[in-house]
Amino acid sequence: MDPDVMEIDPPPLASASASRTRKPRKVNLEVIDVEQYHVDKMNKGKAIQDGNNPSSHVSNGVMPIDVDSYTVVLNDIPTGVKVVMSTTQPCGFQNYSSKGTSKSSRNSSNPFLATPSSVPQSLDFASLSASFAQNNQTVSSSAVQPVDSDASASSSSAEPVPSSQANFLRDFKRFDTVEDFSDHHYLSKGKASKQHSKTWLKKVQADWKILENDLPETIFVRACESRMDLLRAVIIGAEGTPYHDGLFFFDIQFPDSYPSAPPKVHYHSGGLRINPNLYNCGKVCLSLLGTWTGNKREKWLPQESTMLQLLVSIQALILNQKPYFNEPGYEPTKGTVSGEAHSKVYSENVFILSLKTMVYSMRKPPKHFEEFVHSHYFVRALDIVKACNAYKDGAPVGSILKGGVQGIEETSQSGSKKFRTDVAAFMKTVVGEFVKLGIKELEEKPKPPPVVNANTESNTANRKRSRSSR
Repeated sequence: MDPDVMEIDPPPLASASASRTRKPRKVNLEVIDVEQYHVDKMNKGKAIQDGNNPSSHVSNGVMPIDVDSYTVVLNDIPTGVKVVMSTTQPCGFQNYSSKGTSKSSRNSSNPFLATPSSVPQSLDFASLSASFAQNNQTVSSSAVQPVDSDASASSSSAEPVPSSQANFLRDFKRFDTVEDFSDHHYLSKGKASKQHSKTWLKKVQADWKILENDLPETIFVRACESRMDLLRAVIIGAEGTPYHDGLFFFDIQFPDSYPSAPPKVHYHSGGLRINPNLYNCGKVCLSLLGTWTGNKREKWLPQESTMLQLLVSIQALILNQKPYFNEPGYEPTKGTVSGEAHSKVYSENVFILSLKTMVYSMRKPPKHFEEFVHSHYFVRALDIVKACNAYKDGAPVGSILKGGVQGIEETSQSGSKKFRTDVAAFMKTVVGEFVKLGIKELEEKPKPPPVVNANTESNTANRKRSRSSR
């Protein structure tokens, strides 16, 4: 492991245990023919953004939200997902399916913001969007302030992103197939010649279709042609969280008993523990996976649960705004002075580890995502550096918004002195990796030679002549 990469201790009370585009091969069985599916790039589903949700170990796409304490933020989600919201009971995103997904419900890119009192108790996402649109609130421009950048990031006047990287990201399919996964964590756990049951094949191909049609804009998946049991997914960290702008990779395998048993998931940790649910050994702790306790509805349901559900749960419920409270032992302290103080310190450490994860990914990108990783960080490098500079100046972690940083006076408190120091110390490493990608705005400018005054030269020459004449 890179000497710059260090691990922080987990919470003391922890109790929770550029690929080639190819068409998938046609499977000559009486199941879904993947070749018939078409990716509609213009009508992708949008991500569920719930950075305020501190709940943890949630599965089956059921995402409880304390609606009495939190504002619910949702993007436009494919229909067919039922939402049950109540001021006395948690709400859940259930029954994710590819059926009934309307183009109109996926074309909007604006998030809807609503308070609990305005949320109907049961409705699908199409009516939810209409209801939320009536209560749509946007961040006031007065709450967004420009960020001053220092010498290491004279990026506030950055040139437009070169079209090659931007175009690559634009054209990079959210779901596609690849020939092989020679570096996959579960490569040795099966064979290409393995004969699977018709039920297994039908379910896996159904998952492929759902992923192809409904993946959010911040999740990308590659499936293996020669090993249909293998997937690789990358999730982009959401703004407003200590994971913002980062890339988080997961290797997935459909076991022989799928869908009776849930998929197996391994996180590319780089040896770092960035979340109570994500271990440095790669284990992902989630009820949906059977790696954490939960009630019947929170566990994997063979007739209902999907791979899309799993990925969205990881994005919205694990990589959230306050990961400290993902640990069940700490959840009761949410809202207390002590609990929030510990949460702040934990999130600050998480951001430092997220920066180290960025470096780890740039130096060793997973197969079939090499160009994606480099293009992603090329495009976002200047924003990441601007965010780091804001943190050095006292902005609290996770206060980053689109177009700037939320004013410190509008947040609970500024970042700690240790956090500012740690960010400043590691920025040199991060900026160095960005420069290797070709971000010329971040290159150190050579210091100009000292200006020599003519009178100074004359006086120096006179002193030398005076000393020689003695």
